[in-house]
Formats: sequence, C-alpha cells, structure tokens
Amino acid sequence: MDHQSHPKEPLEPSVTPSDDHATNQHAAACHAEGGDGKHVRKSHHSQEMKSNLISRLNRVEGQIRGIKGLIEKDTYCDDVLTQIAAAQSALNSVGKLLLEGHMKSCIVERIQAGEHEVVDELLVTVRKLMK
Repeated sequence: MDHQSHPKEPLEPSVTPSDDHATNQHAAACHAEGGDGKHVRKSHHSQEMKSNLISRLNRVEGQIRGIKGLIEKDTYCDDVLTQIAAAQSALNSVGKLLLEGHMKSCIVERIQAGEHEVVDELLVTVRKLMK
C-alpha cells in the first residue's frame, strides 16, 4: 500500500454571502394543484437557489469520484477518511440550505394554513438529517 507523507487538504464547501440570499429567494408556494385537482407536494426554488444547490452537488459528486480514485490508488486510509469527512460536510451543507428554505417557506405556509401536522413531518426529516 502506498503511504503518502502529506495528507491532502479536505475539500470544504465554500460558503459565500450570496448563500443566505439564495435561501431567501426560495419561492413562497410549496404546494401546487395537479391536473386532477389534487395537491402535489413540490418545491419552488428560485433559479439562483437551484444553481447554488446544483453547483454544490456537482462539487460533492467530484469529491466522491476523487475518493474512489484514492481508493483505487491505494492511498493511505487516513487521507481517504479525511476526504470522506469533507464530502459528508459538503453534502450536509446542501441539506442545511434546503432545510432552511423549507422551514422559511413551506413549513410557515402550511402552519398558517392550519396544517399543524407539518411540524411532525419536519421533526421526522430533521431526525433523518441528524443521523
């Protein structure tokens, strides 16, 4: 096994001031009426928010491919684990942005509409994110 003497720096997600702005751009309506008159659960992100999320996910995808390459090259385990931690952190940041937008729009709307069961739904989602 090839042991590297200098571990690579973890690839951390970049957080820019526009991230908060993108979250605030989340559109108001999280429910739409389908063609059959039934309510369809759907998010409505601004184009800026979508671009931000897709860009972050593309970086995570690249990190995962990089990790696969490190394993194929028999890279020192600690270095691979560091990169895995960085990829997990980047993916968690995507989840946090989505959760924030969801809470500020969909959850607030549904509570205002009297759909208080949405709080239980949110708690289940938060528990999943915190595993």
